[in-house]
Amino acid sequence: MRQWVRQAGADRGERDDRLTTAERDELKQLRKENAELKQANEILTAASVFFAQKIDRPRTRPRR
Repeated sequence: MRQWVRQAGADRGERDDRLTTAERDELKQLRKENAELKQANEILTAASVFFAQKIDRPRTRPRR
C-alpha cells in the first residue's frame, strides 16, 4: 500500500525522486521502440554485408 501512496504522490508532483505513471509508461514504450530499432538495424547491417559480398565477388566468364 505504501508503494501506491508514493506513486500517487509522484503523479501529483509531490515527489521529485520517483517517475510519474505517465513517465513510466513513456519509458516503457521508448525502451520497446529502442529494442525494435536495434533489431531492425542488425537485420539491415546483415543484409548490407550479404549484398556487399555479392557485389565484390570477381566475375568469371565460363570457359568454352
